[in-house]
Amino acid sequence: MDSFEVNKILGAVLGTLTFTVALIIGSDMLFGAHAPEKPGYELPSPAETAGAGHGGGAPAAAPVEPIANRLAVADPAKGEALTKQCLSCHSFEKGGPNKVGPNLYGVIGNHHAHLEGFGYSAAMKEKSGEQWTFEAIDHFLENPQAAVPKTAMNFPGLKKPDARANLIAWLNKNSDNPLPLPPPTAPGDAAAPPAGGAPAPAAPAKAH
Repeated sequence: MDSFEVNKILGAVLGTLTFTVALIIGSDMLFGAHAPEKPGYELPSPAETAGAGHGGGAPAAAPVEPIANRLAVADPAKGEALTKQCLSCHSFEKGGPNKVGPNLYGVIGNHHAHLEGFGYSAAMKEKSGEQWTFEAIDHFLENPQAAVPKTAMNFPGLKKPDARANLIAWLNKNSDNPLPLPPPTAPGDAAAPPAGGAPAPAAPAKAH
């Protein structure tokens, strides 16, 4: 075998070794374990953990203005427009018929379950000694089932506080004896009670 053939064989062997070494080094760089820059486990910052529980830090709902404050700026005309959604179940004119739900003329200031001859639910009858104050009807319109559990009223609730105030302002006017509006509360005064809570005192109910 001449020297040329020997050099070819040695060159091939050397090239293979060089490629193998380079492959090993490259694999270690790509897939090898790397020590962290700082030893130990790095804890998340307080800003990252704040509000992590209870729904992942969803922002709390803004407090609702008391009904007295909302009534001070309410628009009864907008409230009357809302009653169109209720006409399939309620009438609103004086002496109007009961439908699926009772006639609602003069309801503000009256007692729960005050209309004789209407088939109120047992849950509503249990509250017959309580008045439909501004606060009470605000809570009921927001969530009927929460305000009067097991009520027969199949309505999910009017969720917008301003819309409820508009409707309540009109319902109060739709009466022989509208109640005087409560004075707005100053900042820092007690907030409105939660749904289903004890209502504030109201004027005596008128007789029916």
